[in-house]
Amino acid sequence: MNIFNSGEFIALLVAFFWTFTVMSFERAGKKVGSLSVNIIRLVIGFAFICIYTYFSRGMFLPFDATGETWFWLILSGIVGLAIGDLFLFQSFVDVGSRISMLIMTLSPSLTLILDYLVFKESITPLKFIGMVIVIASITFVILTKNAEEKLSGHKVRGIIFALFGAVGQSIGLILSKQGMGTYDAFASTQIRIIAAFFTFIIIISYKKSWKDVFLALKHKRAMKFITIGSLFGPFLGVSFSLLAMQYTSAAVAQTISQTNVILLIPFTAVLFKEKVTFKETLLSITAFTGVALMFI
Repeated sequence: MNIFNSGEFIALLVAFFWTFTVMSFERAGKKVGSLSVNIIRLVIGFAFICIYTYFSRGMFLPFDATGETWFWLILSGIVGLAIGDLFLFQSFVDVGSRISMLIMTLSPSLTLILDYLVFKESITPLKFIGMVIVIASITFVILTKNAEEKLSGHKVRGIIFALFGAVGQSIGLILSKQGMGTYDAFASTQIRIIAAFFTFIIIISYKKSWKDVFLALKHKRAMKFITIGSLFGPFLGVSFSLLAMQYTSAAVAQTISQTNVILLIPFTAVLFKEKVTFKETLLSITAFTGVALMFI
């Protein structure tokens, strides 16, 4: 078997992509705000994908997608890339990428529940034990951080927003799987980005935040982080996560991509000199172990 056609290998690449993405967007969001980061990264990521699809498929835009594909992927883009990421990116600003992504390990559990409700996939005792481990690990992190740091209002908000981000990712993943089928993963991402982009236009217009967006475009350091995050996020990360689902199950692909919660620990410690406690490291590994148990 060609390793590059392995869904598991592709999902592992996604984990590395997400690691660089969340670190970049956390830095950019703290400088120019999460709302500005969200819409700018979609534009840059969309440009990367258009160039790629022109050379790989002979067309800039997904003109060959069916109406049904457009329908489900538009829904996925609104729920996952717009609403879900809107909450997730703000959580990066409020509580940091490591805690946000630890909470995001709830997403596979939510996906399992949705699979059960929508597609009647059974939840075995081992899967249930894995879900309990994940939830217990995250709950322990939140409670101990509250005891140690006396969580401020914005940090509590960040935790809640990360939970909303996990819900959005799970629903968006199922909608993507429903709509994509065997259609090209990068072209599918284009449709999702188009839907998310127009959603953010509505949100920014409602909040009257276009001035902040234009100021962000002039912030050179923030734009550097946004560009790096856009390369690894909307272009490579989102597209490869859809590609992985074409070679393996959505559950397995999502589980492997969640290893970024562990990868973030050495990266943030070395590159950004963040203090990483032994307890947070142990709980991150424990949470991922729970995720892995759900798909043995």
